[in-house]
Amino acid sequence: MDTIRIKRALVSVSDKSGVVELGQALDKLGIEIISTGGTLRTLRDAGIHAISVSTFTGSPEILGGRVKTLHPKIHAGILYRRWEPGDVEQMQAADYRGIDLVVVNLYPFKQTVARPSATEEEIIENIDIGGPSMIRAAAKNFESVTVVADPSDYAELLREIRESQGTTSLAFRRRCAGKAYAMTADYDRAVASWFALDSTAPVQTSGHFPEQLILQYSKASSLRYGENPHQEAALYGDTAWSAPSLLQANILAGKELSYNNYSDLDACLEMLLDFSEPFACILKHTNPCGAAQGATLAEAYARAYESDPLSAYGSIIGLNKLVDMETAKLLHETPFVECMLAPGYTPEALELLAKKKTRRLLALSDILNGRKQGSTSYRFIQGGVLAQTADDHKLDPSASQVVTKVSPTPEQLKSLMFAWTVVKHTKSNAIVIAKDLATVGIGMGQTSRVDSSFLAVKRAGERAKGAVLASDAFFPMPDGLEVAADAGVKAVIQPGGSKGDPDVIAAADRLGVAMVFTGVRHFKH
Repeated sequence: MDTIRIKRALVSVSDKSGVVELGQALDKLGIEIISTGGTLRTLRDAGIHAISVSTFTGSPEILGGRVKTLHPKIHAGILYRRWEPGDVEQMQAADYRGIDLVVVNLYPFKQTVARPSATEEEIIENIDIGGPSMIRAAAKNFESVTVVADPSDYAELLREIRESQGTTSLAFRRRCAGKAYAMTADYDRAVASWFALDSTAPVQTSGHFPEQLILQYSKASSLRYGENPHQEAALYGDTAWSAPSLLQANILAGKELSYNNYSDLDACLEMLLDFSEPFACILKHTNPCGAAQGATLAEAYARAYESDPLSAYGSIIGLNKLVDMETAKLLHETPFVECMLAPGYTPEALELLAKKKTRRLLALSDILNGRKQGSTSYRFIQGGVLAQTADDHKLDPSASQVVTKVSPTPEQLKSLMFAWTVVKHTKSNAIVIAKDLATVGIGMGQTSRVDSSFLAVKRAGERAKGAVLASDAFFPMPDGLEVAADAGVKAVIQPGGSKGDPDVIAAADRLGVAMVFTGVRHFKH
């Protein structure tokens, strides 16, 4: 059935944005409105004629409102097939009337769970039963019934009705049905996740992860192409994600972001969340090529850029404080930059940086809040998903162990902790050489640790003298350490735990290098 004339609508919404305007329009079109509870009061207070569900069904609400729309007159009115003689005959025999439009959205379960003060009783009472039942019933019968679960679709609904003399098109009903099922699936996912991760629930599985992983992503935008121009791509957002995300960032200037931009910016965001003092990082292909702390943001950026100016061309730049004019002038002088990510920009800084039209400027205020502990990360593989708790380990210097005869100085220890945080964000095998809270040489993504040491030393050059080094995993043998020591590195931080530890420690003692074991590694594959 291509067009269906709407005679009767059921309107019951938790999110009441736009419902008065919708109700007024439906009432003016002569469409009978059935409603419940707070929605009914809202409509009547606005002078809109509406009847209660109890009046329509002839049955009162019971169980404190838990049962009101779960009634044969409601679900038969939604589900009966207008073209099926048997359905029509049964409806007439029972004196049931059809419901042609269902405007329903759901109890605010996610918002309730997100409130730290919410009790278990509140959370459970915000698990909607009648709403999903009506939405699914209407969506199943989309050939006859229009279901609208998103207030943003009210305008299009009214346009359809007005332009078609009280009807909606099959194409519109079908699209709304698909959207409705996506909404209820996301809702069920949120409820299932709460039960799965609630330590008091009897269905709790062992460990951090549930037996069934339910992920729901909504399309945020199409992208021009993927990693390469011959690949198609799109961006999706996790509807349950509560930590800082690029999807919440404001793009203040520049052209649209590409697939590779998002990938690099996400790696940049990960780094920014680990630093509270003024910090800047410069990334290429998700790896840092420069990172530094400073007394000011401008100082931090200048020192990060000095780490590897050549690699900074065509890079992503991250800053963890509001970008002021002093910093903006340095950034503006930097040759070609793809994107910049910061909590925000002063008006003068934004005006200056926006002069280069190809430079994308992003603002994400959540950067200032730092990392949210306890999140989960996922990686898609062919036919499956790898899930793990996020690498949000923060090393306590007092928990580390000095294993050499020489101990690092207080200043060296500060730089070691800085390098240890940077190496966490560098592809393994990873070596980071730093001095005075700034990187001077980085070796990453090599198939042997000694090759990463050679690469880091080559990039550091003379700056390796008196510097410190962080290795994301243990040295299996002394060669990587020896390469760094020969270049002038004076202190090393690494996980330890190799069968070759005694030989590596002996080499460090022989070379006069202080070495600290963390007992934790930071592989990033």
